[in-house]
Amino acid sequence: MGVVQRGAVAGAAAALAWSALEPLAARALGTDYSDTRLLGGLIRRGGRGWRAAGVAAHVTNGALAGALFARAGLRGPVAGVAAAQVEGLLAWPGMAVMDRVHPDRRSGRWPRLLTDRRVFAQEALMHGLYGALLGLGIRR
Repeated sequence: MGVVQRGAVAGAAAALAWSALEPLAARALGTDYSDTRLLGGLIRRGGRGWRAAGVAAHVTNGALAGALFARAGLRGPVAGVAAAQVEGLLAWPGMAVMDRVHPDRRSGRWPRLLTDRRVFAQEALMHGLYGALLGLGIRR
């Protein structure tokens, strides 16, 4: 298996771990927000099947990010955390769009995402976990 394929596998596994562990982070931070639900709710418009759709989308995104990480020649958990945090910060302004279109935001289930400190903290924590796991899967 080549390094890009290993990156994709490591990224998929790290994203799967994120989806499994994010309820603990949400509980610890006192929020109902979920990245998996964010993706799944867009795909299923908040209806039944959002969890499976969200996990599938999250794992696909994680695999792509992992492949790009490996292709860029990055290795190890420090580089993984740094890359994941940069991606999270660059994607954060997209929460303004989610505030307008996501069913959970529109229904009032979630607070305004763009300005919620707990959601931001959860995203930073989970991106760090993802990056560390990705980096452990692609070591020097």
